[in-house]
Amino acid sequence: MAMKVQYIYHSGFLVEFEDAVFIFDYWQGELPEFQPEKKVFVFSSHWHHDHFKSKVFDWAERFPNIYYILSKDIKAKPDKPLQILRVKARETYEIGGCRIRTLRSTDEGVAFVVEYQGKTIYHAGDLNWWHWEGESKSYNNNMKTNYQREIQLLADESIDVAFIPVDDRLEEQYYWGIDWFMRHTDTKIAFPMHLWEKYELCDKLLSEPDVQPYKDRIQKVEYPGQIFVLEEKGVQEASGK
Repeated sequence: MAMKVQYIYHSGFLVEFEDAVFIFDYWQGELPEFQPEKKVFVFSSHWHHDHFKSKVFDWAERFPNIYYILSKDIKAKPDKPLQILRVKARETYEIGGCRIRTLRSTDEGVAFVVEYQGKTIYHAGDLNWWHWEGESKSYNNNMKTNYQREIQLLADESIDVAFIPVDDRLEEQYYWGIDWFMRHTDTKIAFPMHLWEKYELCDKLLSEPDVQPYKDRIQKVEYPGQIFVLEEKGVQEASGK
């Protein structure tokens, strides 16, 4: 069964099945077109301005079968009753035929592990190995421990598609999170995100010596609206321009 993945902006992605659409961490950008009668699952990993906007509640007027899965730290409320599931870390939920597990972020909120029709999607939110040059050794050691502990929980998972932060503000450590993830999970395809429009970072990532063992499983994110079709035989890119 093919899945269509479309990059929206920053950490925002859409994953489309035949009967359902999954939208992760919408902040801004153009929402891709899809059949409005499909089930729509809207995920927001935490309250930061670059991962959540309350305008997502307006989508309920366009899509009759819409579900919202929001981290509990998001306090925004819609003007009218909607199907909202507020989640916390290290829990399992079911909604609309979708099974959801959450991990604890190393920043705010949660990461999502979503199972639907035999496929597994991982969206990290801000769960990442945030090694900052300006922080203390103890801070960075704790970050390493916390990140690796959460990813270890995925060791027995088979993940079809993953969305993982790659942020050059971390300087030389920009790829540590995705590197650890790819080496310690069974992930078929991964998309860098949280790029702050620095799409050239994907080329830098793919040139890293550490990345070569799994280079063919990393997709280059190059522009908003970019479309990828994930099939059993591989990934086919379709222009979203």
